Order: sequence, then C-alpha cells, then structure tokens
Amino acid sequence: MSEPTNSGVKAAGWNFDNSYSRLPSSFFVRVSPVPVAAPRLVILNHNLVGTLGLNDDALRAPEGVEVLAGNRIPPGSDPLAQAYAGHQFGHFTMLGDGRAILLGEQLTPPGERYDIQLKGSGQTPFSRAGDGRAPLGAMLREHIISEAMFALGIPTSRSLAVVATGEPVYRETVLPGAVLTRIAASHLRVGTFEYAAARDNKEELQLLADYCISRHYPALASVADPYPALLEEIIIRQAGLLVQWQLVGFIHGVMNTDNTALSGETIDYGPCAFMDAYDPATVFSSIDRHGRYAYANQPPIAQWNLARLAESLLPLIDPDPDRALAIAREKIAAFTTHFQQLQLTGWRQKLGLFNAEAEDESLIEELLAGMQRLRADFTNTFRAFADGAGRPDPLFEDDDMIRWQSRWQARLGRQPQSLAEAGTLMRSRNPAVIPRNHRVEEALVAAEQEDDQPLQRLLSVLARPYDDTPEQTLYRSPAPPSDPPYRTFCGT
Repeated sequence: MSEPTNSGVKAAGWNFDNSYSRLPSSFFVRVSPVPVAAPRLVILNHNLVGTLGLNDDALRAPEGVEVLAGNRIPPGSDPLAQAYAGHQFGHFTMLGDGRAILLGEQLTPPGERYDIQLKGSGQTPFSRAGDGRAPLGAMLREHIISEAMFALGIPTSRSLAVVATGEPVYRETVLPGAVLTRIAASHLRVGTFEYAAARDNKEELQLLADYCISRHYPALASVADPYPALLEEIIIRQAGLLVQWQLVGFIHGVMNTDNTALSGETIDYGPCAFMDAYDPATVFSSIDRHGRYAYANQPPIAQWNLARLAESLLPLIDPDPDRALAIAREKIAAFTTHFQQLQLTGWRQKLGLFNAEAEDESLIEELLAGMQRLRADFTNTFRAFADGAGRPDPLFEDDDMIRWQSRWQARLGRQPQSLAEAGTLMRSRNPAVIPRNHRVEEALVAAEQEDDQPLQRLLSVLARPYDDTPEQTLYRSPAPPSDPPYRTFCGT
C-alpha cells in the first residue's frame, strides 16, 4: 500500500483526530484497507467536500482517488475495524466491521467531528468468511438514498464518494465492485453497547457510555445521573427519526440493532426503498420474508432495539438491579408517547393544520385507510393536497374520500391561518419527488455500464425535493405494478 508521502494527498485537507481509537483495544482491530486494482471515481459529493473542509480538485486527482479507494492512507488517519454485536432479525450474534474500515475522524474548520469510513474496502478479522467487498450498484444506492434523505431534512449518514474498483464481486451474479466513503456523526450503535455488555466488563461499558456522552450528548456530562439520562436522550432522538421515516414513506429494510446509530442518524443503507402505493405492510427486502421490518413495524422495532440498549446499560443505570430495571422499563415505555405525539404533529402539518383538534386523529386514520383501500400513491397524494390539485385519481372519485375531503376542508376553515398559509406549510412537509424505485434502478443499471448521466440527473432532482420544477415531471410517477413485486438486496 502506498504511503502518504506526496503533496497531493496532503493538499486534500485531511485533518484527523481519532478519539474512537483511544477507547480500550477490545472495541476495535487496527487493519488497513485492501488495495484495489483500478480505482475510478464514479461520483464525488461536491457539497459535502466543502462541509468537511476538503479540497475538491485534490480528491479528484489520482492520489485523492486512491485514498477514496483505500489504496493510500491519508496522513493522520488510524485505520481500524470496529467491534460490535447485534440482534439480526431478532437473533443475537457478535459482529464487527466485516467490509468497512474507519479511517478516522475528520475535524472540520468549525470544529465538527465526522467519521470517515470506507465501505467495501476488503476483509477484516470480522468478515466471517465474507469477501469484504461491495458491488457498485449497492454503493450507489446508498449514495442516492442517503443524499435524498439529507435533502428531505432527515438525519442521516452521507456519502462523500463512490469509487469503482475495477474488480468483480460475486453475488447472485458477477458484478462490478466499488468502495463508498461514508460520513457519519459516528458509527456508535446499539450493537456497540450490546458488545460491551456481552463482555461483562463494567469498566469498559462505562468508558463507552462516557465516550458516547462526550461525542453526542455533552450536556449530560454534568447531570447527576448521566446514564439514565443518556438512555432517555437516545430514545427521544430515535422517536424523532422514526417519525420522519414514516412521514415520507421510507422503509429501511434491515433494522437490526447493529444498524441503529446512537447519534440519531439513519445509517447502513442496504435494501432500503420508498413506498409508492400506501400499504402499511410494504416490505422490499428480499431477505425479510416475514415482514419483520415492514413499514408499519418500524416504530415498534425501534422501541425493541432500544430495549436491547437499555438491557446493556442496566449496570450503569443503578447499582440495584431491580431499580435499574424499573428505570429502564419506564424510559423505554416513554418511546411510544414521544413517537405518537411527534407523528400526530407531523401528520397535521402534512395536511396543513397548524393547531390541534380532538378529531384530528380520526381524520388522519380515515385518510390513510382510504389511501390503502384505493392503493393511492403516498407521495403524490399528499403533494396534491399541498399543490391544490384536489382530485388525485382515484382518491377523490371515491364517495368515501369525497366526503373525507369535505371534512378536511371544513377543518382547514376552522383555523386562523389562511388557505395560502396552509398550502405553504404543506409544500414544506410533502416532497414532490422521492427516489422512485424504478428511477433508482435505471440509474444503477446505467452506472454499471459506465454511463453516469442518469445518476447525475436523478441526484440533481432529488437535491430539491420540495420544489416544483419542470425537471421533476419524469421523476414523480410511480412505476407500473410489477409481478413479482419490487425487491431489494443487501449487497453482501
């Protein structure tokens, strides 16, 4: 592997400080990325480059691309694979980064800290017989969806770059390989705490909790009981995140505890997708055969994952095991309250409602039931309300929904805000475009053939999801029904 001796690598602006590597060595294994044969930059996230304090031209240069591919180690980095555990589809197992390497933490000019991780960078001691590589399509899917989530205002990890490796990976078929550079507030997971708890080392568990507090919840460092407070704050963030997912029809697809970030960001995009026709049972992942992670199940699964975090924290919550358990149960139960309150507010805003009335829940439930019965498009229906289109076929050709619309309009008329103000609110909460599954697939197929134009056009549209522009027209229509239904894959 090349050493970071040339000026091109240094000119990129890397500014590493590697706090995670100062945790006990049980939490990671130092390992370098495995070089690839022929790195080719497929896409570089220009806006994110600036946010990180990096130099666009230097990253596009051959030396910069080699860093993004894992062929060069940037100065100041401390590459490692993180150890963690996880409940995968409900079953506990010890895990770790099997195809990802944390280069370190970039400090931005304002002093913000972001993990820089290479995904698809080769085998690690945690690979469990996997190849440690990633297919180009899966990495570009993560780039597309994570950038769409960012534009929607939803907390998320992001993609700095995707580099094709010039090497094949073997899945159901032979596919071109790639490395994604992922940027995250951190990669601390519920599974990281499960790992520490499984080791039954209270000192290490406390060091990890203190690190999580310092990294993401610094205000808690001075409170009398920081660890119950930490659990509560993580629960509040996760409730808010899940509400945002539900309100745009996002389905993560693999909500294992090792994919639940303690920062409150969406992370580990694999078989994710957005819902077209509204159906709470919607699931896309090819491996989720029983719908464990279907759209309607995401909030209770998030609560279940948080209960696993609470179990891991019990030794820190209170010396008395019974009291610790009682405190943890109380905090976990509060997730439902947080989620329901935030979600009800979110639904109101999607319908242009500024204030609260007792009948609002039934108004929303009636709308969703009608949308499900008529298989109405989730995104287009709500955007039609916002745009004043009024009659998205087939929704308002249905007698029950015509009566619902009259009820809704009467509700709008009882609030002090004008219809114009309601429209402005709705347009800020109801996106005109989402990453439609068939458009994502078109972009991925073209990119695998080294045609990046469909990808660039899609990303350009998704960057302004709440606008109403002529360029959006092609990207607003759902795909025609297919048999078999659309399925997504993890990429491993």
